[in-house]
Amino acid sequence: MAVLGIDIGGTGMKGGLVDIESGELISERFRLPTPKKRDPEAMADRFKEIVDHFGYEGPIGVGFPTIIKNGICGSQGNLHKKWKGLNVSDVFAEKTGQDVVVVNDADAAAYATMEYGVGKGEMGLVLMITIGTGIGSGAFYNGALIPNFELGQIPYKKHKKIEEWTSASAKEREKLSLEEWAVRFNKFLKITNLLIAPDLIILGGGLSKEWDHYAHLIDSPVRIKPAALRNNAGIVGAAAAAFRLL
Repeated sequence: MAVLGIDIGGTGMKGGLVDIESGELISERFRLPTPKKRDPEAMADRFKEIVDHFGYEGPIGVGFPTIIKNGICGSQGNLHKKWKGLNVSDVFAEKTGQDVVVVNDADAAAYATMEYGVGKGEMGLVLMITIGTGIGSGAFYNGALIPNFELGQIPYKKHKKIEEWTSASAKEREKLSLEEWAVRFNKFLKITNLLIAPDLIILGGGLSKEWDHYAHLIDSPVRIKPAALRNNAGIVGAAAAAFRLL
């Protein structure tokens, strides 16, 4: 069975058709830029463009880049303030006429990795960290999801949240080398290990594609694995969530 998964980020919205049995993408990934205002109206229109591109009818899974509880946006995160308090599932369902399941984007990536990827069969506290516009995190304990585990929101020094200092967008904005960025990311890992002491950390998101170039720079007492699904994890996990939850 094929289900459409859409991964929404601060800079891009991308979708693909996913085989739920294998967790494999069975279409070309289609990506559009996230509207600059990141407001509900413009993002819903862009969302429909993606659905229409696939000519798809059926349940749609969405990974959304902020706290989601029962489909409702609990924090604006890196998006427009109009999102806070809205039922995101309803916004996209009304625009497309399809059933829509929305989960936190890092939770979607974590779900895909635990269901189909390098996290399958891993027990204890497994932490998925996605490195993109922000820092997303999803956590599983003995295979069960702990939702909305937002470590990127930790305050750090003069920053409102640590993701403003250590995300991929911070690296690009400040023109940091991999070496300079890795110093910051190691600080984030140190804080994370101190606070929750995970048994395994899985790295995903856009910057995970460069893992082979900076693995030697990362300092962590905890095992780290790159997510084999890499940048498709959000799409695959969102589709799986729609299939399981509807």
